[in-house]
Amino acid sequence: MLLKQRSLEKPAGGHSSAKSILGPGKPLSREELLKLLEESLVHRDDILVAINKPPGLSVDGRPEEVTLLSLLPYLSQKLGLPQNLQVIKAAGKESSGLVLLSGCVNTVRRVQDFYIRSQRAKRPTATYCAITTRIPEASEGEISIGLKQMQVEDFDLVVPVVSPTRGSIQRREVKKTLTRYRVLDSRESCALLQLQPLTAFSSQLPVHSTLILSPILGDHVYSSRVGTVLGEPFLLSPESSLPRVQVLDDSLLKKLHLQQQHVHRLPLHLHLHQLLLPSPSAGAFSSCAAFTAPFPAFFLRTLSLLGLTLPQGKNKEQEKSLKAFSPTQ
Repeated sequence: MLLKQRSLEKPAGGHSSAKSILGPGKPLSREELLKLLEESLVHRDDILVAINKPPGLSVDGRPEEVTLLSLLPYLSQKLGLPQNLQVIKAAGKESSGLVLLSGCVNTVRRVQDFYIRSQRAKRPTATYCAITTRIPEASEGEISIGLKQMQVEDFDLVVPVVSPTRGSIQRREVKKTLTRYRVLDSRESCALLQLQPLTAFSSQLPVHSTLILSPILGDHVYSSRVGTVLGEPFLLSPESSLPRVQVLDDSLLKKLHLQQQHVHRLPLHLHLHQLLLPSPSAGAFSSCAAFTAPFPAFFLRTLSLLGLTLPQGKNKEQEKSLKAFSPTQ
């Protein structure tokens, strides 16, 4: 699977053409992954650990697979981290970004409870950024639809359910999902989106992005659901749009300095940029602390090639001190 290059935390200054937006041609070794994760540590203290995960690395999986959890004991030993770390929140396998861990049972319970209460109150706690191959018609809005897992030929896919029955929801065959989005910047049919999921479902953000006809760059599973006729996008049914390597317009390939035969190495441009944490005041949603993960080098390089710009000062406004956070409060 696709994993990003070693220069994860290196700045994209200069924007040299040598900085590729493609993942490596072959999977990274265990030693290379450990080194990459060691360099991707965002925060560590006696309570919480945050890692900036590369795309293509699953948090968990089968025993024989190389996953973040399988590497965690070696990483903990190397960095002197607690040996009993538990995952509280994490970016999906194909996404890059934050993984939040803790070895304190009280902290795990408290933060997870905060996320549950925030979800019920429809207050976003996770902020993603995505680069899309089209610009949504509306500059901001909400995507609300039922989703379910479904076997389509040989693929286990997430499909939208426009009008789920009450029974299907009660039986948990379908889940109502909700995502808020906002266009941060756009240029010539490409966009930088802010995505804030208010529910949690597998592949929710890539699927929701197709529903606003704006597939995420590097989505080789769901982007095929958006077709075009005379340059106008339209939505295809999941049964007629099986997963395939994303097909990019010639103009977009030119901007990215790519040929279509290399697009299969393009990582998913979806980054879990920020996670909120509960404030010291019990029950308060305001004045929350936040972890922020730097954007990976390939993401910044793509922004530069497409002429897209991150909002200035966005991180400074959202980041707040974590010193007051305590598992005993």
